[in-house]
Amino acid sequence: MVHLKQFVCNPYQENTYILYDDQGNCAIIDPGMYGNTEETAFLQFISEKSLTPVLLLNTHCHIDHVLGNHFVHEHFGLFPQFHEGELPLLIEVQNYAPQMGIRYEVSPIGEHFLSETGTVSFGEEQLQLIFVPGHSPAHLCFYHEKQKFVIGGDALFRGSIGRTDLPGGNHDQLLTSIKQRLYTLPEDVTVYPGHGPATTIGEEKKSNPFVRG
Repeated sequence: MVHLKQFVCNPYQENTYILYDDQGNCAIIDPGMYGNTEETAFLQFISEKSLTPVLLLNTHCHIDHVLGNHFVHEHFGLFPQFHEGELPLLIEVQNYAPQMGIRYEVSPIGEHFLSETGTVSFGEEQLQLIFVPGHSPAHLCFYHEKQKFVIGGDALFRGSIGRTDLPGGNHDQLLTSIKQRLYTLPEDVTVYPGHGPATTIGEEKKSNPFVRG
């Protein structure tokens, strides 16, 4: 069984997720920890649950979702895994972070990138890759089919969608991605987004003002 822990991090109120199985293997998704208080709370949870981080994932590489990549790498030796199409965004973070007054420790870059389809694993649990570009050029979501939840990053929110006015964004592409890649999931799938509260596929298909099912 997969258990989920959510932290709300950094000035952007970004949702950082830890997924872990009954044996303590865990995947860290979109670490946004910023500053000692958030980093300490993150480490304390891992210690209290006796977790072993084995996977570091980024749905995409905007600043608020990668602020903790360096921290996780330093403590657990993990390299972030994301689609290669996000690499230019990750590299650019170190250039604009100082202009925004944000302290940014440069994220490591591994040799392995994720594809548009396939799976990633921690312990015996698998997450399916869902390619949902539009908010960013190569945004991925991570879907656990058995327990019917998806880590949605900044693609789909409760009553909203990801902004598309940032470099690499494409509004029409995001709407198409949501309709073709997310709204085809079962309606009772829970969406854990990159910001704000969780929702379900069915609720968004019914009431999302930006993209109806």
